[in-house]
Parts: sequence; C-alpha cells; structure tokens
Amino acid sequence: QGQEKLSCNPKKENGTHVVLCELGNPMKAGARITVDLELSVSGLEDMGEAITFHLQLRSKNSPSPSKASVTVPVEAAAEMELRGNSLPATTVLPTSWHWVEGSRRLEDHGIKVEHVYELHNKGPGTVSGVTLSLAVPHLLGDQVLLYLLELGTEGGLNCSHHPALNPAQV
Repeated sequence: QGQEKLSCNPKKENGTHVVLCELGNPMKAGARITVDLELSVSGLEDMGEAITFHLQLRSKNSPSPSKASVTVPVEAAAEMELRGNSLPATTVLPTSWHWVEGSRRLEDHGIKVEHVYELHNKGPGTVSGVTLSLAVPHLLGDQVLLYLLELGTEGGLNCSHHPALNPAQV
C-alpha cells in the first residue's frame, strides 16, 4: 500500500560484507512485502563477468531463514583516447637533396621527424591488456618514404616492432 524507506546497516560478518535491513516488527500474519534494493558496488574491474548477491530473509518466528541468490552481470566501461603529434609538424625536403645509399649518417637519410603518441584512459574504469597497433607507411612503391630509426615507450609498456627498424644501422 504505502511506501517507506528502510533503515539498513552495513557490517562485516565472517569476512563478507553484509547489509542488514529491518522490515518491521511485529508483522501481521500473511503480510506481503516487496522490497527494492539499490546497491552501489565499486572496485569490480577484476571480478569477472558477474557478481552474485546472496540474500536471506530471517524471522524471529522461523528457525531457518529463506535464501535466494541474485547474479548481476558486471560491465566495466572505460573510454580510451589516442593523441598524436609530429615534431616538426611540417617537413619539406629541399629539391637538391638525394638519398645516399649505404651512408651511415642520419642527414643522408632525410630530415628527422619524431612521432609521439599518447594513449589516455578517460575512465571511469581502469583498463588492462590494451594493445595499440600503429601502421607506419615506410615505403612508397619500392622507394623509402620514412626511414624508421627507433621505437621507444614510457610508463612500463611492452613494445614489439617491425623487423625493418633501422635496417642500415644508422
């Protein structure tokens, strides 16, 4: 008939988190009560695909509690953002410049351009096991477009690279 808020108290019992809610005392025989619970649970990133809540309904007049379980799917969400920059932003080769085959000097292979990529987690959840694949066009037909010199990372990331990295050992 009417709606009223329950008074619920969280506590720890035998290493588990328990929420105890008083539904009313005394209760009339044959009374039917519908209870809606809203729970906010954090830190579920490593919980797997679902979390199970075990419910018990105890009455002082009944020796054994009624039990039920509710399984709720866990859906973690995180928004990733990739930012990139080239230093310098624009590069123009002089018309008189030519590739020097077999040279070990950097300037004979072109103008140095550094590409920096940053991968950011905008949340709300944490992420793990992320793979970022970058395809860099280093050939144009059979001509060298970009001579890939080195590849580095920061922040404890693992990195694997194309075998054509610095083939002339410049």
